[in-house]
Amino acid sequence: MNYKYLFFLLSILFLNSCKQESYSLTKIEGKQIPITDTLATDEAIDAFIKPFRESVNKDMNAILSYAPQTYSKNDGDLNTAIGNLMADAVLKESNPIFNKRTGKNIDIVLLNHGGIRSIISKGNITTKTAFEIMPFENSVVVVALKGQQIDSLTYFLSKAKRAHPVSGIKLTLDKDYNITEALVNNKPIEKDKTYYVATNDYLYSGGDRMRFFQINDTLYSLDYKIRNAMIDYFKKVDTIKPVIDDRFIQTK
Repeated sequence: MNYKYLFFLLSILFLNSCKQESYSLTKIEGKQIPITDTLATDEAIDAFIKPFRESVNKDMNAILSYAPQTYSKNDGDLNTAIGNLMADAVLKESNPIFNKRTGKNIDIVLLNHGGIRSIISKGNITTKTAFEIMPFENSVVVVALKGQQIDSLTYFLSKAKRAHPVSGIKLTLDKDYNITEALVNNKPIEKDKTYYVATNDYLYSGGDRMRFFQINDTLYSLDYKIRNAMIDYFKKVDTIKPVIDDRFIQTK
């Protein structure tokens, strides 16, 4: 046997077996598959989830309160009825929790205009209404701020020129949006006093450019969702009566 020839043949076979194939993508195809009501329902799955679906629908459609008219976040320039209601509800429902844990009281509530995601329509207010207004899972936190930082908060509001929901504070601007009066609990802001400001965890983390929250003495997490505060508030009020008032205004 010619071993040289055999060795040469085996070398060729080995090199060919080790050669890597090179592939390149030349075409991508896609197909749209529409989901319509023509798709057959899986009766076994539908029967399994039916009790859960009925329970959820019952809870979501439970009537909590009544709205004598429709309220929108676009109804006012610097404060709105729906925003005032939301801020006041957070103050009313969160303060007992905060007070029980700390012996202190919430002085100010500050939320964000963009966090109001729906109107309150005239008629019955249900649990679903609260979910539509506040679909996010934002929770209430209370931040301890010195008077100097409250000044930063009011300055932010004056420059934002938006109806961010507030409670516990009164802010008056002149025609050029300069602050002419800033009160907390109807008193002038004291530079060295500690104020307790309720907001949500999104804003505390700097959302909507509210970076003044990060410079604080103490943070308290209440483990209480904004939405749940609204639901608890609605349950206690037969008919809501929110109004646009003088808590944040501009003089001409």
